[in-house]
Amino acid sequence: MVQTVGKRLLLALLLALLVNFQAQLWLGRGSIPNVRNMQHKLEEQLDQNKLEQAHNERLSAEIGDLKEGLAIVEEKARMDLGMVKPNEIFVQIAK
Repeated sequence: MVQTVGKRLLLALLLALLVNFQAQLWLGRGSIPNVRNMQHKLEEQLDQNKLEQAHNERLSAEIGDLKEGLAIVEEKARMDLGMVKPNEIFVQIAK
């Protein structure tokens, strides 16, 4: 009789653990539906990051073009028009 009570108690304990693990698998924080949802959100975020990275690269290229463009304009103005900035001294050497 003691053995049957012990077996039933062990069986009940194992069944309770099985139910607990199944509940965590389907309903808990690390559940299969929750993991799928998080994977979907991750894919969306990675796609958004790619778009933002491309936008940042376009802005960086535009900044580089503006900096280079202004440097070329300034060089041209200095050489052809004799442009002098404030607090600069213009010295011309004849060859």
